[in-house]
Amino acid sequence: MIRFALKIMADEYGLVEKSKIMDSARMKRALSRLASEIVEENQGAKDLYIVGIRRRGVPLAERIVDKIAVLEGEKPLYGIIDITLYRDDLSTVGANPIVNRTELTADIENKKIILVDDVLYTGRTIRAAMDQLMDFGRPNRVQLAVLIDRGKEHRELPIQADYIGKTVPTKRAEIVKVMLKEFDDEESVWIYEKPSE
Repeated sequence: MIRFALKIMADEYGLVEKSKIMDSARMKRALSRLASEIVEENQGAKDLYIVGIRRRGVPLAERIVDKIAVLEGEKPLYGIIDITLYRDDLSTVGANPIVNRTELTADIENKKIILVDDVLYTGRTIRAAMDQLMDFGRPNRVQLAVLIDRGKEHRELPIQADYIGKTVPTKRAEIVKVMLKEFDDEESVWIYEKPSE
């Protein structure tokens, strides 16, 4: 079923399937390592605030929160931000962009924020997330955790991840698709390529 849905997506956009770079087991191991590194770098879970960026950063953040809870015996704070209105390409999104709720139920003041996203590419999504975050207060520190980093050569802004599940050097013609059970009924990461003009 999932392979069929991926094939439809590839056919619809004229994409060519290149390779599967992570399966469910590898994703779980990567997220466990990210949680351990976050705890080690921040000397525990005190004042940690894990914030998932909608859409696929949200379930990844939830999993990191659960893994930190197992390691530390307490859950760090958890929140969600939607960057739609903070995008620098909002005019190209459409006349009526769909805006979801930002859910930061606890004060971010003096907290150690860990932004979580699925893929780091140009850095523009993270810039938008930080802009929105600063509208809510002044955190002590902001760090970035991503499942996939596509490589610094694609960066358009001086933004780098502090915690990386896997670095995957890619070409601009390639697309990295993170599949999550909450949206896709599967756990995997795939690379697709746009056909040359």
